Amino acid sequence: MNFKFMHPADQLVLIMERIYSYQMTTTSGGNLSILDDNGDIWITPAGVDKGSLTRDDMVRVTPSGEIIGRHRPSSEWPFHSILYKKRPDIKAVLHAHPPALLGFSIAREVPNTSLIPNIDNICGDIKYADYELPGSEALSENIAKVFDTGVSTVMLENHGVVVGKENLFEAFKAFETLDFCARLHLQAMKIGNLVPLSERKIAISKEKNRVFLNEFVPNSISSVEKEARAKMCKLINRAYDQRLFTSSQGTFSERLPDGGFIITPYDMDRKYLSAEDLVKISGDACELGKHPSRSVMLHKHIYKMHPEINSVILAHPPNLMAFAVSDAELDSRIIPESYIMLRDVKKLPFGSSFMQPELVSKEVGIKNPVTLIENDCCIVTGTSLLNAFDRLEVAEFSAKAIINAVSLGKVVKIDDSEIDKIIDAFNLER
Repeated sequence: MNFKFMHPADQLVLIMERIYSYQMTTTSGGNLSILDDNGDIWITPAGVDKGSLTRDDMVRVTPSGEIIGRHRPSSEWPFHSILYKKRPDIKAVLHAHPPALLGFSIAREVPNTSLIPNIDNICGDIKYADYELPGSEALSENIAKVFDTGVSTVMLENHGVVVGKENLFEAFKAFETLDFCARLHLQAMKIGNLVPLSERKIAISKEKNRVFLNEFVPNSISSVEKEARAKMCKLINRAYDQRLFTSSQGTFSERLPDGGFIITPYDMDRKYLSAEDLVKISGDACELGKHPSRSVMLHKHIYKMHPEINSVILAHPPNLMAFAVSDAELDSRIIPESYIMLRDVKKLPFGSSFMQPELVSKEVGIKNPVTLIENDCCIVTGTSLLNAFDRLEVAEFSAKAIINAVSLGKVVKIDDSEIDKIIDAFNLER
């Protein structure tokens, strides 16, 4: 979806709808604004249900201060206005208070943005603004003073977060990523000690460049491929709705009968991917004019090495990733379904997925369909796309169940003799 061609009022509706539907704000909480090219500021209204906003509810404030619309602008209007004056590079502002970030706001701490590389890349430095009365000029000055230091994401003492970016989607992406970081941080703390990335490892990750392949022009698209593309988009959307993906992270791929495979594109919003956005890989080439996920070589090696694997997913669900960013180990022997679907979950070193894709490919398979990469991602494989997606769901549910059990004080695993019975009963490979 190209935000560039959407009217500001429609952008505000779309993003607020997204924030509200994923429980990142309440009916009365949060506000968004966009600075139009002509100097008008479009902003969400005060006192209107965030769950049912329409484009006609949006308020336009002209450079002269005239308010146009059927509602008053948000009560937080003052700090939106001052940020646009202080920072010419900012064209959109987002303010909300999702529970995880609000927890950090109340504790006046910052989530650890070094848990996985993309958090640091997307959010940058995070600083705090001193508390003041909501809607007051004093709060606006406090927020503007911190933005003056050059940061784009500011935590507010006892009041959530403010993000200012070059457009509304980039603001949402940073906000969503920081919220994911907060949830990941909190879950990991429940099961062990956080193991953040060093500056050196983050720098190594930044050098992981987009993969450029030879290109080809498809002669035709078979009905099988068309169906595969449609099904993949539905499951990608479901993965996003279940918060197994974020807008900027998560990759699906599926093998095709002709020996190639389709994969999600690089740096496109996972929420709105369509069939034509997916990238076909054939041999060492990709579709003309498209850019596949940066993990494309890992997928390629897995398919080459494992003919029984027909789908690969890389994802970052917060409960499962809590085990990847802490010193805790994920043991699937908690309920029969978890062991049957996940088997033995390995944890491999950070960087191995993009620096040694061939070696990582050897570690996955029937006995190890789910693999964690420290501070990076989880790799899930399956005999089909649905099978891999099912495993991803089971892995995230299992991780959450273990974290809940730890909170209750103990985790009682199924003993080895019962595991043997499960292996025999379900014909699992030993």
